[in-house]
Order: sequence, then structure tokens, then C-alpha cells
Amino acid sequence: MPGTNLTREEASERAAIVSTETYDVQLDLTLDSETRFGSVTTITFGATPGASTFVDLVDGEISSITLNGAAVDVSTYVDSRIPLEGLAESNTLVVESTQAYSRSGEGLHRFVDPVDGKIYLYTQFEVPDARRVFATFEQPDLKATFVFHVTAPSHWAVVSNSPTPEPEAAAAGASTWHFAPTKKMSTYITALIAGEYVSVTDSYQGAYDEIPLGIFCRQSVREFLDADDIFLITKQGFEFFEGAFEMGYPFGKYDQLFVPEYNMGAMENAGAVTFRDEMIFRSRQTVAAYESRANTILHEMAHMWFGDLVTMKWWDDLWLNESFAEFAASHASTNATRFTDSWTSFTNARKNWAYRQDQLPSTHPIAADNYDLHAVEANFDGITYAKGASALKQLVAWVGEKDFFAGLRAYFGKHAYGNTQLSDLLVELEAASGRELGDWTQEWLQTSGVNTLRASFETDENGAFTSFSIEQTAIDAYPTLRRHRIAIGLYDRIDGLLVRTERIETDIRGASTEITELLDHQQPDLILLNDDDLTYAKIRLDDRSFATLVDSIATFEDSLPRALCWGSAWDMTRDAELSGADFVTLVLAGVGSETDLTAVSALLRQGNSAVNLYTADAARPALAERWEAGLRTLVDAAEPGSDHQLALVRAYASAASGPAFLREVLDGSLEGLSLDTDLRWTLVTALARLGEADEAEIAATLEGDNTIAGQERAAAARTIRPLAEAKEAAWHTAAVDPSTPNETRRQTAVAFQVSGQADILEPFVDRYLEMATTVIDDMGVWIGQVALIYLFPLANPTQSTLDKVDAWLASTTANPAAIRYVSEGRDDLARALRAQAAFQ
Repeated sequence: MPGTNLTREEASERAAIVSTETYDVQLDLTLDSETRFGSVTTITFGATPGASTFVDLVDGEISSITLNGAAVDVSTYVDSRIPLEGLAESNTLVVESTQAYSRSGEGLHRFVDPVDGKIYLYTQFEVPDARRVFATFEQPDLKATFVFHVTAPSHWAVVSNSPTPEPEAAAAGASTWHFAPTKKMSTYITALIAGEYVSVTDSYQGAYDEIPLGIFCRQSVREFLDADDIFLITKQGFEFFEGAFEMGYPFGKYDQLFVPEYNMGAMENAGAVTFRDEMIFRSRQTVAAYESRANTILHEMAHMWFGDLVTMKWWDDLWLNESFAEFAASHASTNATRFTDSWTSFTNARKNWAYRQDQLPSTHPIAADNYDLHAVEANFDGITYAKGASALKQLVAWVGEKDFFAGLRAYFGKHAYGNTQLSDLLVELEAASGRELGDWTQEWLQTSGVNTLRASFETDENGAFTSFSIEQTAIDAYPTLRRHRIAIGLYDRIDGLLVRTERIETDIRGASTEITELLDHQQPDLILLNDDDLTYAKIRLDDRSFATLVDSIATFEDSLPRALCWGSAWDMTRDAELSGADFVTLVLAGVGSETDLTAVSALLRQGNSAVNLYTADAARPALAERWEAGLRTLVDAAEPGSDHQLALVRAYASAASGPAFLREVLDGSLEGLSLDTDLRWTLVTALARLGEADEAEIAATLEGDNTIAGQERAAAARTIRPLAEAKEAAWHTAAVDPSTPNETRRQTAVAFQVSGQADILEPFVDRYLEMATTVIDDMGVWIGQVALIYLFPLANPTQSTLDKVDAWLASTTANPAAIRYVSEGRDDLARALRAQAAFQ
């Protein structure tokens, strides 16, 4: 039985039969129900006469089905499919049903704000969830135009892909919004957002047309909405992309809607982009949060052309959709906004995500074999996004930026409102650049794994290079040695700074590449391979360079080379080549003066992991004490009111072994630090981890912040306590109860596994493996993913835990996605044990 799955083969067979034309969708949001809404879908489509196919609909309670005027027996609706027999050349299908509101963020999500009782709805359809709202041919290559008619309470805001029309009166207190037909698009980028949202409007006048702009949010967070900054980034993005693509924005108006309990960061619905409303900052944030939000805004905007205007034929090219947006966001941010070091932030955060993902047992080629929807849902990962973006950055270095964008312009012009495959893009890039890209595609897109680059050289008695080569290696399981376009930077200490004195850009391939340009150059204090981060590869420093790094990491003139060195050191720690203690020493030496706040946050998290995961039991208490003391010193030294001060206090809260300083900060005694709502929760949660904040204190904090965010933070604070009953309740919330709101589930799960609570968590090792067997089949991919990733027993990093996981993996018949997530947790555990053993 297919259930809610759909294979690539089924989609191809259906596309050969069906050509979709229009959807007319009537949605009634005024039913006397908090769980269901009315849906009437009329699909006009062509087909091969006499053929048979099916339409998708999930969790429908169908009252009637009519095909070409003839009734279809509703009992034929089975397993989320409506079979269609005896099709004509032109067909009209009408499906009347009620559909379920979602609490998991899939389909039409319904949220009631605890602050004021106001109701907010929004859709999330990627990958295959438009079929939870209306009957569809749910695959990206069956594009159509869509006409939405939405009946809702008259005082609501109602937004879709087309501009919002004036509503017409319906029943008492209700109105109907009749939206104009959309441009031709795929089902997964259609959207409906409705409820008691408030909005701010503006417009962008570009070279092609005036674009109406809107920002929407809940009434209870309106006071925190910094619309001016969001509009600024939006306008800068439109100016950059319209200029780079030499094509106007294709979807008329552009609304950005900040919605609650959102599973993802954002979604590129055409003309109606949705964002998680945590991006409306209710408390003080570092500049890294604003940079991240700007990147997300630009990522979704890039999709308007790459993904929405021109769309992949099938989800095999999901990577290209997301990788391009990832690349384009950092490129636009660097060139068009105040965040001119965006590629540094990409290296410090997103690229490290890719390196970790690519070294897991679940690694896959960038161009993954997404043979069905279940495979697609599992591959929204660091390879699809960040490794793919890194490969595109390498491609730009390979063919040249000018030719790359010339190829893109030709691609958009040729395939607007259509569907494509990777080969269609490569044709245009080859034509623009004159380069043959078949070998590049094979090496970079169709193979797995990451290469490691090292410098190998000899010097004479005066310190000049007499030989210099770059050695490239790969692991046995994924032996591909790729072509790389890289820069080599030579850095020397000059007047207290690490300064690049020479840069050579070159191509390397195979196991060893001689670099004759460096012969007779003096050996510098530090040699940095992949300077400027042009390629995707792990790098290792020679002994002299690493010694320079340890002494001088804080003195790089620029942030990007420092980011590359941070990344190398962290990767060495994960590979058991550098001890957790040495990594902590490096972080404490450099994080206080690190200029990239994304790096600061990442390094502080990594330092905590170096202590708790990568350090042997006997050495851990002393290192934890040194880490805590070092953070406290950095807090005291930080400029009052600075971003560093805030980031360091957050990190100290995670590392604190006692309550005294936390209580001081909570009492407002730290100069320059504003004790706002989110920081208060951070401190109370830290105290709860220590058993120093009881239920009464958590409840009192929630009483002062009885918002959905407050409820989620309270759930995490209750979970993190070192109490068996707290863990039991949290387990039920995160892994058992299907009605738990999705973000509450996630924050509960994140707070469950806590270093130092191994005894309390020991019973949950076996329970985790029992749960893993059935959770995805019972509760779906999104809920199962949260449970399997965050509840994995990393707080019990022992050989016994590893043996139990291995036994489960060897014998389980669980869903393949469940096996994937458990095997990824297993890899993290095995790495931790190897690192601990290497530095006993």
C-alpha cells in the first residue's frame, strides 16, 4: 500500500498521461469546528483518452466526487488516493470534502495564541502537503494556474499567492475572498495564510515594475516587529537579483508572513513567503541573528526565480533548488547588504553542517537518488543545502562569475514557468563559459564524501621552498579525488597581526599536485590551503602553521581565514586528531576577540561539546572547570552591553556548575546586560539543569511570559531538570503524544539529553530504541525526525550504549528514515568514544 508515499516512477507515468490546466479551490474556514475545514476542488486537466490515473488527497472526509459530470463512488477513495478511470481528452474533476487542521505544521496549521485567544492559520506544502488541503496531482512537474476562494471571518486577513482582493459578504460575520488566477506554478508553492494577522506595507520601485510589499505577523508580537530592517533587506535583495538575472520579479506582489509553530526556517511560496516568527526578535539578539534573518530573506527571494519560476521536474533536483538559493543568499548578502562578511558566516556555520553531514553513514551525492517522497523528506540536510552551495561556489570559481550568471539568465529566459532537470542548466552554463562540465558534474554532484587537503613541502637551509605540493586524500568508502580550484595563502606575523603576504590561485587534481609558483618563496608562519574558501574540502595545517594558529588565531587581519582555521581545528577534534582540551584552549584564546558573531556562537557550542563529548571521563571534570572559569573570565572582560557579552553569558549558562553567578546575573547585577525575557529563560533553564530552579520558579517565570514562546521555554526548562519524573513527562510530550504542538515537541526533545544526567537517562537508552522501531510509521516523518534526532542517548556516551545501538541496527525492520536517523546518532556517539580513547 502506498500510504502517503509517491514514487518517481509513478509520477513519471502520471505526467505522461495528464496535463494540468487549472485548479479552482474553495476553502471554508467558518465551519463550526476547531479540527476541520471545508474544501471543494475543481481540477481541469487534459489526459490520454481512455487512460487511468489518480488524484492525491490526505485525511479527507469526502462527501462527493464527480468526474466529467458523472458521480464517482466515494468508497473508491483509499490510501490517500482517488482513482480516476476512463479519462477523456479534456476532463473536469470536482472533489468535495472536509480536511483536518494540522498541529504538526504540515498542511493547514491552526494556532490559537495563548496571549489573546486570536486564531492564526497558515499552509506549509513542501514537499507533498497541498494534498492535505485540496485534491491535487501532487508532483512538481504538473504545473497549473490556481484560483482560490476563501470564506473566513470578515475581520481576518487572508493572503495567498495572488494579490488579496476586496472580500464579498457571505454568511453573518463571514466574507469570501475571490483571488485572481495565479501564474502557472507547482502545487507545493501555493499558499494560504489567514487569521487575525496585522500587516505593514511598502513598495519597491525597481527597473522593471513596482512591487507591492507586505509584512504580516501576530498581533501579540507586533510591538517587536522591526519592519524597516526587513523592508530594507527585501529592497536590497530585489535590486540585486533583478540586476543579476536581468529579469523582473515574476509574481506581482511580495508578502512576507511571520507565522507561529513553524517547522522550517521559511518557505518560498510564490509571492507569499512564510517565516518562523521567532525571526521577529522580542529580546536582545547579537548581530548574528540579524545576519541570519537577512540570509533567510534573500534565500527565499532567490527561489522566486530558481525554484518557483523555473522548477525541478522531480525531487532529484531538490539539491539544485536549495543549493542555488543558499549560494545566492550569501552572494547577495555580501554584495548588496551591510552583512559584507556573509561568506565568513557561511563557513563558520552552514559549511560545518555540510562537513558533518557528509561524514555520516547516511551521506549521499549532492544529486541524491530521490526515488520516492520518503527519500525526499529525509534529504533536507546539510548536503542538499550547504555542500551543494559550496559546490556551486566552486563552479563559479571554475567557470567565472560573469559566465555563470550569463548562463543563469539564458536558463531563466528559456524555461520560465516550466520544469527542468540539471542537464538543462548545464547546457546554458557550458554555452556561456565554453567549459565542458560533464566531468565536473560526475566528480562533484554524483559522488559522496569530502576530500582532505594537506601541504607537503621541503625547504632549504634559508627556509625557502625547494618543493611544494598539495596532497589530496579520500576515505576508502568514497575514494573520489576531485578537481579543485583553490587559493593558497601565505601568512606572516607583522606588527602583531597575521597578514597575508602572498596569494596563489591554482587548479589541483588527483592525489598530488605540484605548486611550482611557490618554489623559492620563504616558508611563512602559516600556510592556508583553500584560502578564500573557494572549494569544499577539509584542510589540515602543517606543524609550524598549527603552532602559529595556537599562538595567534586572534590576530588574523580578516575573518574568513580565521573561519577556515576554526573549522579545521573543530574537524580535527571530531576526527580524534586534536584533543578536546587543546580545542578548548584554542577557543578560550580566540573567541573573546572573534569579530564574526556567528563564529562566536558556533565556537561556544563546540567548546561545550569538546568538554562533554570528546573528553574522557577521568579528564572531563578538570576540563569542565577550566572551560567554566575561562568563560567567566571572558564574561568579565567583555564590553558591557556588547554582543560578545550576551553571547558569552549564554554560553556560561550552559557550562555553569553552580548557581551563584547565574543568580547574580538574574538579579540584574551584570553591567550593561539587559535582563529581557529570553535571557531570563536562559538563566532559569540553566538553574533548572542544576536542580536549582523548581517547578514553582518555572511557573512564576511563565506567568510573566504567558506566550507561546514562554510555554515552549517552560517546557524545555521542566525537561532539563535532573529528575526522573521530569524526564518521564518530557518523554511522553516528545515521543508519545501526537497532539503536542510541533515547536513545543522540538524544544522539549532538545532539552532532554543533558551531559551529567547519565544515571537518570540510562533507562531511556532501551526506550529510545523501542520507540525508534515504530515512531515514523506511527507519527509521521516530521514528528519522528524530532524524536529520533534529539532523544538519541548521547548523554550516555559509553561502549554499552554503542553496543545496544549496533544490535538494534543489525536486527531492525524499522522504516528506512528511522534507520538513517539512528545511524547518524550512532556515528556521533562512536566519534565521541574514539576521541575519548585517543586522549586518555
